[in-house]
Amino acid sequence: MYRIASLLTTACLLAACATHDGVVAPDLEPGRLPPPDVVVDIAGLGPCTDNPDRSLRFDSRQPVNVLVHGCFGSSGQFRALAQVLAFHGQQTACFTYDDRAKLTDSATELRRAITQLAERSHVPQVTLIGHSQGALIARKAMTESLQAPLPDRAVDLRLVTVSGPFAGIEAARTCGKDWLYPLTLGLLPLSCYVATGAKWADITYSSRFILEPGALSQRVVDHLKIDTDERGTCRRLEAGRCVESDDIFTLAEQRHPVVDGDARTRRVQVFAGHVEIVGDKRVAPVKLISVLQEHGVLRPTAPSHAAAFSALLSSLYLSGEAR
Repeated sequence: MYRIASLLTTACLLAACATHDGVVAPDLEPGRLPPPDVVVDIAGLGPCTDNPDRSLRFDSRQPVNVLVHGCFGSSGQFRALAQVLAFHGQQTACFTYDDRAKLTDSATELRRAITQLAERSHVPQVTLIGHSQGALIARKAMTESLQAPLPDRAVDLRLVTVSGPFAGIEAARTCGKDWLYPLTLGLLPLSCYVATGAKWADITYSSRFILEPGALSQRVVDHLKIDTDERGTCRRLEAGRCVESDDIFTLAEQRHPVVDGDARTRRVQVFAGHVEIVGDKRVAPVKLISVLQEHGVLRPTAPSHAAAFSALLSSLYLSGEAR
């Protein structure tokens, strides 16, 4: 039974945490970013690079996008997407957290960081953009149920989630069957913990985190929810054969009546793989860019800059530099 449980939780780990490969450069190119007029140091937030200097430098008159990675991540994993935003003159910060911790704990840390960011930088708008597990954390950070306060000052709070398993992770279903715990002499929950850390109890279909996602705070202006139809997608081909699938979460795993039913939630479905949607060194996230531009999250690319933007995407995502 222990061996079976270990295999199940290992499968859960692999399904929940799609890795991204590539080389990370230390700093962003300034692109068309406005010159900064404020410097802040906030726990958990920093530039979207792996530079040890975690100070954030912003133009306080401009919005900020906060990127929230999925499993096995670091700030540098979203460097390329931050560079795409910088090309369009948009500021970013990245949230770094322990991806084995309880999701509510990570969401609380994110909420505190967002509150400090808004109050200390005085930016007019903060948009959270979370992918995969990061989508769950980003939404929870913006719910009424968290005890940590939201900013006192007026600031637009917006939310974008991408490929978030809001209905729970199917591969973790066995971990959510608490009636099995005594039958395995406690080995099942132990193996679930060993595989994924304390978050294991949050990602199952029967967890309180999934069953009671909570209502979005009234402070949240809108929620763009991007679901990915990942059926038949492939992350890596060899000799014309798929050797690594990009089909991680089904549409059923990404849908939840409470999350989808909020009047502020705009749902978009995209045919794309789980990693493909955010890009890696083999593919640029052109589908995600298109959706973000269509819904006003990413500014349009000026026709005069189209060639330069195409060259940037090639250098970031197709040369091995992304993530």
